[in-house]
Amino acid sequence: MSSARLSQQTIVFGIFIVLFLVFSLFLPGFFSASNIVALLQNVAILGILGLGMAVVVIGRGIDISMIAALAVPPGLVLQMVNDGYPVSVSVAAALALVIVFGLVNGWLIAYAEVPSLFTTLASGLFLAGLGQVAFFKLDLVPWPSQLDAVAGFGRGSIIGIPMPVVMFGLTILVCAFLLRYTRFGAYLYATGDNPLGARTIGIPTRPLILRQYVFAALIAAFAGMVMAASIGTMQTRIYNSTMIYDVILVVVLGGIGLSGGRGGVLNAVTGTLLIGTLLNGMTILDMSYSAQNLIKGVILLIAILIDSVLNPRNEETAQQGDI
Repeated sequence: MSSARLSQQTIVFGIFIVLFLVFSLFLPGFFSASNIVALLQNVAILGILGLGMAVVVIGRGIDISMIAALAVPPGLVLQMVNDGYPVSVSVAAALALVIVFGLVNGWLIAYAEVPSLFTTLASGLFLAGLGQVAFFKLDLVPWPSQLDAVAGFGRGSIIGIPMPVVMFGLTILVCAFLLRYTRFGAYLYATGDNPLGARTIGIPTRPLILRQYVFAALIAAFAGMVMAASIGTMQTRIYNSTMIYDVILVVVLGGIGLSGGRGGVLNAVTGTLLIGTLLNGMTILDMSYSAQNLIKGVILLIAILIDSVLNPRNEETAQQGDI
């Protein structure tokens, strides 16, 4: 099984290399400096979200609410500062919102035992609606000058590397450390592989689920702040887009099994490179939004079918947390 997963990751990376070369040779403007910078920035945001989703999926869950968490808390920071609130108060309010949101998701899934798909679908709609009703005056919330002191994590570059890509790299290091070198990571893999068995040997599976959804919400909000800083605004209605399907594509194509307990950071990075390049190429080709969705839907369906073959479920593993 390990060799099968390695093969999937290797194949996906190979497809990315071929796709990148083909686009560079035959697609006018793809290999231009401006487009490569735009590609890297878009890949960075998608990759940060993919890492947050990877943690949840490894723990045998799914988080459909990540795009709402990307848009609303960062938008709240920008809106409150624009309305005259101190930066510290605005950040604290958004951080509290993110943590409470993650805790509610985790509690409903871990203790109320509501399937993660339905929980996060409902909570994402609720958070997005709350933002439109209670927080935002406009769909586009501008970046206030008071936050320019911290805008560096989304703007500029270090030795030519755009800052969003640097933030993506830092997120990779944090997630790799958590998954490989901490008790949280070890427990996460054990719970994802066999929740009942993990609980039997004394792993606190319910608090662990709470932590993984709080972590995913924090990662999504961080990605939102990086995106807002890089483009100078927050599009609060981005939750209406199909971005969440791109994130799921990143995870599944990269080789992180939906059955839980399998995959890691490199899988998410590999999927990010392929999907980011594909999306950029389709944009340059001026493909319609509907055509792009059609292609992404077919790819997602194929990826799920491949995942069901490489990571089959059985009676022993089909326990709480199934999606």
